[in-house]
Amino acid sequence: MTDESAGPATDIFVAHRNLLFTVAYEILGSATDAEDVLQETWLRWVDVDLDQIHSRRAYLVRITTRQALNRLRTLQRRKEDYVGQWLPEPLLTAPDVAEDVLLAEGVSMALMVVLETLAPTERAVFVLHESFGFTHDEIADAVEKSPAAVRQIAHRARASVEARRPRKAASPAETRKVLAAFKLSIETGDVQALMDVLAPDVVVLADGGGIKQAVPNPVRGADKVARLFLGGLKKAGGALAAHHTTINGRPALLVTMDDQLDGVFAASVHDGRIAGIYYIRNPEKLSGVEAEIALARW
Repeated sequence: MTDESAGPATDIFVAHRNLLFTVAYEILGSATDAEDVLQETWLRWVDVDLDQIHSRRAYLVRITTRQALNRLRTLQRRKEDYVGQWLPEPLLTAPDVAEDVLLAEGVSMALMVVLETLAPTERAVFVLHESFGFTHDEIADAVEKSPAAVRQIAHRARASVEARRPRKAASPAETRKVLAAFKLSIETGDVQALMDVLAPDVVVLADGGGIKQAVPNPVRGADKVARLFLGGLKKAGGALAAHHTTINGRPALLVTMDDQLDGVFAASVHDGRIAGIYYIRNPEKLSGVEAEIALARW
């Protein structure tokens, strides 16, 4: 690459960096791996003849998608040896992410967990089409399939996601209100107040990665979930506190133990109650909450 072309290539990459990170993150569910994918994308982008590129956005996303798919297959092998439940790495995001409905939905913890059930190519096709609006022809170039095959994959992936997708999420304001009630019930040890804020069929997924204690399997039902949290606090022994924040575009809680980050508490809220809880305690997955991460669809 010549010095004359290095400047424009860098400017174009930087202009699309937030988009590329978001694409990689939605495909992988890992901020750490998404950053690695961006490095690999850059190394390939600097060798491209810009004069031959019709759509620089589409071309960059194509490179990113291919690298993310390669990384996703490696990640899946790591998951086979993972201790306990595997949850996506949480991201500290700006509150205004919620203003872009498609972006907030695409990175929501609830949907990211559902995306884990898809095969790699299905996940990439779903993400590119549903979250970023790419056409089947554009996606075909990215996943190295024919447009007809991409249409079939997109239909299959959408049907699979819709069958598992949580009910329509509550507004940020309602979610924040419910989380505040949950936080207060935990702080006061009020069992009835906690039961009132939990949906009868609430499900808890927790990820400690074998490093920190976490329930190895999903916990279902308000009674069991209430006992889990109130009993766990009694055993903790330290000074636990929860702080309101925005994680993956939704209101959430940062949990600290003796003023040290202990984990991230994200939740899906429906009809004024918590229906799903995602508690990430694995310290290797918490780097994405140290500083706000910019996301974008364009």
